[in-house]
Amino acid sequence: QADPSSEAKSSPEQEEEERAWGKMSWQAYVDDHLLCEIDGQNLTAAAIVGHDGSVWAQSPTFPQYKPEEIAAIMKDFDEPGTLAPTGLFLGGTKYMVIQGEPGAVIRGKKGTGGITVKKTTLALIIGIYDEPMTPGQCNMVVERLGDYLLEQGF
Repeated sequence: QADPSSEAKSSPEQEEEERAWGKMSWQAYVDDHLLCEIDGQNLTAAAIVGHDGSVWAQSPTFPQYKPEEIAAIMKDFDEPGTLAPTGLFLGGTKYMVIQGEPGAVIRGKKGTGGITVKKTTLALIIGIYDEPMTPGQCNMVVERLGDYLLEQGF
C-alpha cells in the first residue's frame, strides 16, 4: 500500500518537468498554430510575448526586439492611433501601420510583407509574413490563435 502523504509532495524533477512543459506548450502554439501551413504558405516569423515584453515562445527567425518597441505597441492598444505617425517598430524594422481593430489588432506593412499583432488578456500574438503569403492569411493565422487564447483566459 502506497503512503498517501508521499503523493502530495512533488519531487524537484516533477516540478522542473512541469515548468518545462509550461514553456514547451507555449512553444507548441508557435510551432503548430502560428507556423502552420495555410494554403501552402507560412509566416516567416512568429512569437507569443507577454504584455511586459517577456518572450513566452518564439520562432528561431523572430527578430531580437527592444522592450520599448513592445511598450509602444501596448500603448497603441491602450490609445489607438499613437503608432500611426511614427510607424510600428519591431527588431528595428519599421512597418507602416494600416487598418487594424482599435484595441485588439494592429497591422503593419513593409514592402511585400508585414506584421499582425493580436492582443489577448495576457499576451501579444505576433506574426510576420512576406510574399507569397498574403496579409489576409497572416491575419487569419494570428487572430485565430489570439481568439482561442482569449477564450481560454489568456
